[in-house]
Amino acid sequence: MSPGRKKASTKRSTRVRIDPARLAAYDLLRAVDRDDAYANLVLPPLLRERNISERDAAFATELAYGTLRWQGLYDQILAPLLSRPIVELDSGIIEVLRLGCHQLLKMRVPSHAAVGTSVDLARTVLTAGPIGLINAVLRKVAAESPDELIAAAVESAPGMTRDSALAVRWSHPEWVVTALREALGTDPGNIEGLLESNNQSAAVTIVARPGRGDRDELVRQGAEPTKWSPWGATLRGGSPAEIPAIREGRAAVQDEGSQLVTLAVALAPLAESLAVAPTHRWLDLCAGPGGKASVLAGLAESVGATLTANELHPHRAELVRRALSGASAHHEVVVGDGRSMSWPPGSFDRVLVDAPCTGLGALRRRPEARWRRQPRDVAGLVTLQGELLSAAIDAAAVGGVIGYVTCSPHRAETVGVVSTILQQRSDIEAIDARALLPDVPELGAGPWVQLWPHIHGTDAMFCALLRRTG
Repeated sequence: MSPGRKKASTKRSTRVRIDPARLAAYDLLRAVDRDDAYANLVLPPLLRERNISERDAAFATELAYGTLRWQGLYDQILAPLLSRPIVELDSGIIEVLRLGCHQLLKMRVPSHAAVGTSVDLARTVLTAGPIGLINAVLRKVAAESPDELIAAAVESAPGMTRDSALAVRWSHPEWVVTALREALGTDPGNIEGLLESNNQSAAVTIVARPGRGDRDELVRQGAEPTKWSPWGATLRGGSPAEIPAIREGRAAVQDEGSQLVTLAVALAPLAESLAVAPTHRWLDLCAGPGGKASVLAGLAESVGATLTANELHPHRAELVRRALSGASAHHEVVVGDGRSMSWPPGSFDRVLVDAPCTGLGALRRRPEARWRRQPRDVAGLVTLQGELLSAAIDAAAVGGVIGYVTCSPHRAETVGVVSTILQQRSDIEAIDARALLPDVPELGAGPWVQLWPHIHGTDAMFCALLRRTG
């Protein structure tokens, strides 16, 4: 629950008929706020359990995810229409108001329907007291054009800096806007395109797991080939669960950016001495939940290598086991802290470090994530990332390759971590990761790779490649 937020007064009524889609969206918002739930994990089973039809499920998803993405803007719009600070309202009241705003400002819902159904929802999930407030406030919102409301909210942005105005306009915390603008480097004009992309739903991208799946099969079943990944396909409609290859574990949902950085790690050249006599062992140091490990396993098998997939948390290690369950027998899943090696130094030809991070590169898929992270989180993550990368280097054989990957473009978590390790250690050198993805444009100044939602249509994945020299 957000700091200072009052607990919602809830007393569900059976006298008012509220449509299941709006009720599901409200319940998802309550779970995110009250239980720190992840929207993408909670909503699909919620829709299935309530037997919500495909059309209503699409409406509920847009309503819930869109409200989570845009809540910062909506709070700024609502603030002058309320007689007291918004944080002093019961959280359930705030959720109903935000849902109403999203229907009025970002969805094709007639004003009378958006207001009326929001009042009905309030009657269903709240006590009678706030009904009048919700009705009056949403009528005020409906009386103004969306453009006028958004412009007024931007003009009232705290601090009136460029980043604070962008933060309100595109509904991101200001510190996130600043971090993303800095990460864009020499082309800061891209910032609005990036922020806009973060508020759009990401396409459902599938990977045919190497050695187990075939992209042609996915295409025959209606998916479209991805632009750059040789195993990827984009699903334009329907549920991934309807595809037999996914049900049978031969394919899985995975962003194309994740596929590309895994490919780079698998193809990066070993030093000549190790290429002649490899250890035939690969390591995924932070393997949960197993998406990249399942791709690495197939690639490792194709060159006669085995994969060790390490994961700190037992429940996530179990997800890795499931992801690898149909793969070759040449793999193992172990549970442990990647910073404390249980294997001899120099054991592996290739090591992937898919490091824990702020996740600022995956905001399209995780609508609540931007509001959960705080600037203070970065320092602790950077320390952990550096320790994991150092352990990965120790685990690599001389001549071996280490791939450092994050789904955050924050410079402290990307070039900051890698530059620091290069300064601290004399036994590594950087490899130009861009050369491993020659068909992908606009990867940055290098030698690292930085992918972007608004440029590549992927998550904002970062990948640095290092080679052990001594």
